[in-house]
Amino acid sequence: MLRILRNGVFGLVILASLFSTTPPASAAYPDRPVHWLIGFSAGGPVDIVARIMAQWLSDRLGQQFIVENRTGSGGNIAAAAAINAAPDGYTLLFVAPNNAISTSLYKKLPFDFLRDTVPVASIMQLTNMLVVSNAFPAKTVQEFVDYCKANPGKISFASSGNGTSVHMSAELFKVMTKCDMVHVPYRGSAIAFPDIISNKVQLIFDNLPSALEQAKGGNVRALGVTSPQRWPSVPDVPAIAETVPGFEAVGFYGISAPKGTPPEVIEILNKAVGEALKDPKLVARLAETGGLAKPMTPAEFGKLVTDETEKWRKVVEFAGVSVD
Repeated sequence: MLRILRNGVFGLVILASLFSTTPPASAAYPDRPVHWLIGFSAGGPVDIVARIMAQWLSDRLGQQFIVENRTGSGGNIAAAAAINAAPDGYTLLFVAPNNAISTSLYKKLPFDFLRDTVPVASIMQLTNMLVVSNAFPAKTVQEFVDYCKANPGKISFASSGNGTSVHMSAELFKVMTKCDMVHVPYRGSAIAFPDIISNKVQLIFDNLPSALEQAKGGNVRALGVTSPQRWPSVPDVPAIAETVPGFEAVGFYGISAPKGTPPEVIEILNKAVGEALKDPKLVARLAETGGLAKPMTPAEFGKLVTDETEKWRKVVEFAGVSVD
């Protein structure tokens, strides 16, 4: 009789486990640190925004979001590492215009970004800013164009790497103004600024967060922003389009994950980012970097990345540039 009772109890335990309402393991996400790969150097605009958001997510979700700088190849080293990681939500990628640009600029990428990643969340939109060395004679965009045309091939522009929006903003400017400038790529804009400040390289079309910081510090001179109109956080800086009609290069920051990442994990992350972008303190911090908070659903962010990929493909073809 005792054996029968024991077997009965054991059977009830098995049935209870089968019909349990305990959520799947992914519902406990995250239960260990999350690694967030970014393709550019520490101290640059991407790094600054990533660390602001990573701290908020760490506090909110109870696990550390670790920002890892995987520099090189216009952010493609970080992208490849993220794409090849386990699709479990514990390796994420910071997404920016470089990922949309690289699809057409680089001819031998070992991955297809749109095919091999899934969109998670949008963080913000931002503009780039044209800043020049204080030793550079031009004080307006028109003076810059005039000087450039009078000194073809004698001006160098820095970028945060081949295929970044920093690079392609300058290439678009070159085409639209007929300015002949020499490209000097760096592994992130933070590394480039000492050479700009010392006038070894004369200018950069950098993402607003770091460009604004350098301009506010008096290290460089701001000439214009790449948005079609003046940017809200820097209304005193003209839009380059005021001098070069039709010029536009507006960027975005967001998060993607390796293809196959569980939808419930993506939902948790998207919801958390959405909540972050409702936090007045965090939104204010993003505004200090020059960014405009831009929450989106995963589908909306995926459409944005797809649309930006097509837009930059046309710019790459228009500018006639490529990287093998």
